[in-house]
Amino acid sequence: MSPHIALLRAVNVGGRKVLKDDLLGLAKDLGFDDAKTLLASGNLVLWGQGEGGEALEKRLEDGLEARMGLRTDFMVRTPAELKAIIAANPFHEQATTRPNHLLVNFLKAPIEPDAVDILRAAITGREEFHAEGRELYIDFKDGIGESMLDHDWKKTKRYPTGTTRNWNTVGKLAQMVDQ
Repeated sequence: MSPHIALLRAVNVGGRKVLKDDLLGLAKDLGFDDAKTLLASGNLVLWGQGEGGEALEKRLEDGLEARMGLRTDFMVRTPAELKAIIAANPFHEQATTRPNHLLVNFLKAPIEPDAVDILRAAITGREEFHAEGRELYIDFKDGIGESMLDHDWKKTKRYPTGTTRNWNTVGKLAQMVDQ
């Protein structure tokens, strides 16, 4: 049975609570009896059933709405995709020295070049980024709380839906699916 990593967008912030038991209940409702969660930020690892990608994302999104009345996005990756994401990280030193300041934005679709230009223009501090496929890596050199990055760039129609995890969480998810 091949695992899938399912990452929820915009939960446990702004009053949108999805607890561990909610996620595990959703997984069970959908026939994933061997699911596990990581932390309290919408990380779910599912084992079983062959479907993945967009079909699984839609199934999870519809299931969460039916179960909790909450509509939000899921980004699903396979272990091989997660391994490739880790390998593609251009910020190797930062991943080791300050992994909580290195974020990966998991996107529904690849980011378009003009959206990359908009992000580049929104950076007024020392942040650096790299877009690779359906992922966007951002190094917040001075910490996320000190960032002057104007987040309005995310509101452009060119920017795909996504959810962000820090490098520590990415590593823990990789460990979960390697077991």
